[in-house]
Amino acid sequence: MPRPGDFQLHATDGAARTGVLQTAHGPVPTPIFMPVGTQGSVKSLCPRDLADIGARIILGNTYHLYLRPGDELVARRGGLHAFNGWHGPILTDSGGFQVFSLAGLRKISEEGVEFQSHIDGSRHFFSPEKVVSIQRNLNSDIMMVLDECVPYGADRAYTEKSLALTTRWAARCREAYPRGSGDNLLFGIVQGGFFADLRTRSAEEICALDMDGFALGGLSVGESKDEMLQMLRHTAPLLPADKPRYLMGVGTPMDILDGIAAGVDMFDCVLPTRNARNGTMYTSQGKLNIKRADFREDDSALDPECDCYTCRTFSKAYLRHLYVARELLAYRLNTLHNLRFFLRLMEGARAAIAEGTFAAFHARHAAVFGANGSGDSGE
Repeated sequence: MPRPGDFQLHATDGAARTGVLQTAHGPVPTPIFMPVGTQGSVKSLCPRDLADIGARIILGNTYHLYLRPGDELVARRGGLHAFNGWHGPILTDSGGFQVFSLAGLRKISEEGVEFQSHIDGSRHFFSPEKVVSIQRNLNSDIMMVLDECVPYGADRAYTEKSLALTTRWAARCREAYPRGSGDNLLFGIVQGGFFADLRTRSAEEICALDMDGFALGGLSVGESKDEMLQMLRHTAPLLPADKPRYLMGVGTPMDILDGIAAGVDMFDCVLPTRNARNGTMYTSQGKLNIKRADFREDDSALDPECDCYTCRTFSKAYLRHLYVARELLAYRLNTLHNLRFFLRLMEGARAAIAEGTFAAFHARHAAVFGANGSGDSGE
């Protein structure tokens, strides 16, 4: 009988892999894209929408849910699954990225990080133990350790000091939630900036902490695509082959496929939902902006290869009208499509790995989305 944390690989194709991660709220096929529900909601969609488009796991954000409505309030309502009506797996990040993005509003120490709320300026403190406690109140299927996300361009001395602090914090998270304490899984995060030897050191130290999975943090933070790929390809093989690997906050369709090619299993990004609200759509023919004037009388589907409700039902002309008129339905229909595109991309990747044709699958999408992964079409 599979137990939470069990991870079984079904096939490999080069470094690319497909398998299943077991969680307390169901199995997660990998590679997988996880829609981002920062405040307990994927913007403009309800849980039934997410199920209909094939979502298998979603994200919540520890920082935002701690501030509003409060993790203890969520716990009194049976945890985040009961509170938001999504009964599949949920991963919550530690809130570290949001805290560290506050720059002048936070202060780092050995004990943790003190910060001011972006909502009302009130002061709060996140220790590694506190972050675990918040995520246990949320009853996340996958909890992330507290780490420091080093800004792009940080020098070696700062990066090395930060790496050591992140490792100590990760050990404290594991001590606060020892293996066997419950069905929640705990993932470690590898940092090290853009110094290959520091990435190697971080991977060795974090992987020694007996985590349920491992994430690559501190990528897609302002570096070039080539720099990101170089560090990704260096770091991913250092992580245990029998545990899931998670690339945090990345990204475009080609970023994700490049990540899969490097051996990564899990991805999340706000890109498909945020771009949907800005009218930027991902299709089998590349990216397009639905507000373009030449769609005004275009009766064709947004994407003839897509099986989502938006593409099955509405024309580009209608979708353009909704967006230009700022009708709320535009955000829902656009988001349904973009997320379905990303989830279909994962379905296709899993099938291609199983068939041994992932390189060809990758090449087809590179031809559509371009060498830089943008796939711009008239933006």
